[in-house]
Amino acid sequence: MIVGLVKESYPGERRVALTPAALPLLKKAGLEVIAQSNAGDSAGFPDSEYQAKGAQLVSRNEVLSRSDLLCQVRTSSANPREGRSDLPHFRRGLTVIGLCDPFGDRNAIEALAATGARVLALELMPRITRAQSMDVLSSQATVAGYKAVLLAAGLLPRMFPMMMTAAGTITPARVFVIGAGVAGLQAIASARRLGAVVQAYDVRPAVKEQVESLGARFVQLPLEAGQAEDKGGYAKAMDESFYRRQRELMAKVVAESDVVISTAAVPGAKAPLLITADMVRSMPARSVIIDLAARPGTDGGNCELTKPDETVTVSQNHALVLGPTNLPAAAAQTASQMFARNLTSFLLHLVKDGKLNIDPVDEITRETLLCSDGEIVHPRLRQAPQADRQENLTQRREGAKAQSV
Repeated sequence: MIVGLVKESYPGERRVALTPAALPLLKKAGLEVIAQSNAGDSAGFPDSEYQAKGAQLVSRNEVLSRSDLLCQVRTSSANPREGRSDLPHFRRGLTVIGLCDPFGDRNAIEALAATGARVLALELMPRITRAQSMDVLSSQATVAGYKAVLLAAGLLPRMFPMMMTAAGTITPARVFVIGAGVAGLQAIASARRLGAVVQAYDVRPAVKEQVESLGARFVQLPLEAGQAEDKGGYAKAMDESFYRRQRELMAKVVAESDVVISTAAVPGAKAPLLITADMVRSMPARSVIIDLAARPGTDGGNCELTKPDETVTVSQNHALVLGPTNLPAAAAQTASQMFARNLTSFLLHLVKDGKLNIDPVDEITRETLLCSDGEIVHPRLRQAPQADRQENLTQRREGAKAQSV
């Protein structure tokens, strides 16, 4: 069985799906690897390292035409513009594994399914113990949380730590992290290592102990969250009245913060609006917001002023609002190493005796299988009912109303 590796074509994407260190494990499992020349250059892995580990270097078209199993960071549905050119090479008998943005562009997913290729979406990996080593969302969120703090520290016109100097005592910067998932916890840890005073909030009260174990103060809001967490450990979407009350209660904490790092995202739903324009204007002069809930092609993220992949400057206090959508690519080597380890674990789970074994009974396989035999087969995505489309439209209208207020 031939495993193919191509250079990522998404603009600004520097990661690579498989690193040279992963190849011996795949070879031991009976898999042969062919790679596009320069596939890992942007991540710091030259062709010579792939060749030394047994990979054969060929052209992109040859990788696409010869592979039985294609590994990508972003499949064509997560890269609909540049990824279209690969689709004519996709076919029945080919299995594609990578990030697919399954809740994104429906047309792109349908185009991918129409090729007949079998597609496994890494975003749909179930959060169960057996799949922890395959969880690319968690590994890449770790990188994003770390880089978000460094980005904020570089933009803030003051240093993070408290310092006692001959020129007097410098007070520490105040950082507020919204959302204590993997990215949020890493942001808390990184900000604390830099010496900031850190506060954090999450709709899930159960994470309080994790926040405090990292040296941050957990912000308690008098809100009844109810069942705020799904069975996979992700935060669930709440109604607009809850978010309105949440914004009111968080306003004071935001106003006292030099840096806000927001990570509150709900899989398959629009990111909740948690920081209004008025809240941003109330922050100290030249403060910084890093909105990790921003997504390409969407309207904003957790902050009303967020524009994906842009920097917005607020005229009143010169605060900066950033919505980076691919921070892991900013640490491409480390992010690729983590991604490759996750992907290799997944491949070794799927391959038995040198052959791909797609077992519909296995929860990991069943939950990640997005497309097969020309159809979208995942239960949550098999159809795009008109009701869902109407619900999404309603959410966008409610968000616009909230912003206009």
